[in-house]
Amino acid sequence: MTTPTGPPAPSPAAVDPLKHVRDPADPAIDVYLTGTVFLDIVFTGLDSAPVRGTESWARGMGSSPGGVANMATALARLGLRTSLSAAFGDDVYGDHCQEALAGEGIDVSLSRTCRGWHSPVTVSMAYDGERTMVSHGHEAPPPDEPPSCPPASRACVASLDPGRRQPWIAQAARHRSRVFADVGWDGTGRWDLAEIPELAHCEAFLPNAAEAMRYTGTDSPRAAAHALAAHVPVVVVTMGADGAYAVDGATGESAEVPAISVTALDTTGAGDVFVAGFVATSLAGYPLADRLALAGLTAALSVQEFGGSQSAPGWTEVAAWWERVRTVEEQDPQALARYAFLDGITPCAPRRWPLRRAVPTIGFRPERAAP
Repeated sequence: MTTPTGPPAPSPAAVDPLKHVRDPADPAIDVYLTGTVFLDIVFTGLDSAPVRGTESWARGMGSSPGGVANMATALARLGLRTSLSAAFGDDVYGDHCQEALAGEGIDVSLSRTCRGWHSPVTVSMAYDGERTMVSHGHEAPPPDEPPSCPPASRACVASLDPGRRQPWIAQAARHRSRVFADVGWDGTGRWDLAEIPELAHCEAFLPNAAEAMRYTGTDSPRAAAHALAAHVPVVVVTMGADGAYAVDGATGESAEVPAISVTALDTTGAGDVFVAGFVATSLAGYPLADRLALAGLTAALSVQEFGGSQSAPGWTEVAAWWERVRTVEEQDPQALARYAFLDGITPCAPRRWPLRRAVPTIGFRPERAAP
């Protein structure tokens, strides 16, 4: 399936995807997550990778909260009530990140500001559809008091780290939070599922194809998904340009959705956006194939702009894409039918395509009123 060029502009969510399942007795928080927030500085429009001993000029640059902020922003823009627990530096970068996240409607009341600790920073350079990153930061100082149990929530999103224990995941599961998790690259090279025991508490596991095959010793993403389904109820293996494949071990159902063809400007945060789309539609009770389709669509829209959090689309942007793509001549009817479920959840009056937005940066100050 093809999509018109030109990325959607992020905006506050125009749709509550859980409206039909909400109950007064439900937790106030839809999704809880914790992790490290970076200040991301992204350079785009590079003709090639930087060459040693030379100076490269980029045609575009912007900054935005990154790290776990990518996932938090993507969830919030899809209408989920999101709570983030993170450490922020007491520098300008930390202030900027907190203000940006609060502006998205993300609850940061469980976060803390660490005096004398500077914010982690990542510089990302995007070229030829790829990215190169350089990061700097230190471990945040421990809190004065140990954190209490995670707050009651419909779901939690966790990033599993082989060999590093995260007791809060088991605590969340005991309180009936649905746990969705991805995993980082295993730097130890062991690729042993026993190194991530938190998987036993997860409802869904979303590794990429390389990770899934290494953990299972299989030679295809689909075989890896079925092997992992013996350990976790729902497995989603992302396959990049080949789309995604999912298995529901409880029902035996499987689904595969091809990727949408786009010209990628910056892939930063695309995996986070994919997970957010899958979480939103899972909590809303959508069929497995629809969950994959929405997750893949939001990820495809995000890579057409720079930055992880800034490029995350909301429902208004999804609606604009859906309205526009149906006008493309010679569109594959079968491909269009795959996204017909969007008719029931997107805003009735989407904004005109293409959508544009101002470039976010910490360099500008608010306009001052004239004397």
